[in-house]
Amino acid sequence: MTGFAERRSIATVALVVANYDEAISWYVDRLGFVLTEDVDLGGGKRWVTITPGKGQGARLLLAEASGDAQRDAIGNQTGGRVFLFLETDDFARDHALMLEKGVEFREAPRHETYGTVAVFADLYGNLWDLIEPKR
Repeated sequence: MTGFAERRSIATVALVVANYDEAISWYVDRLGFVLTEDVDLGGGKRWVTITPGKGQGARLLLAEASGDAQRDAIGNQTGGRVFLFLETDDFARDHALMLEKGVEFREAPRHETYGTVAVFADLYGNLWDLIEPKR
């Protein structure tokens, strides 16, 4: 026992975006995410969270950039590596629907020992994996 609580989880991940509304629209319309919160914090700031599907997994906090350093990080929060992993129970269905909605895949689907996967880019160029894990 380390002294920490036994039941902890990563609940929210901040994603730096150029504009709240364009990011909400892209994630909701193209990926089927659900807008879970949009609270005005004053001074142009908002608390905007989205979740995939029915709230499974971590929430994304859409954080509109303020200042040059944050604007420079948009689309490259991880130095060009895959940043987020969107798990699905039906890769073929979601891949086809995402293509239909204009999501840019950077590679053809491939089968790995851990599941079926393909890398796609969000509206800012952040890289994601769409993955159906092997069960």
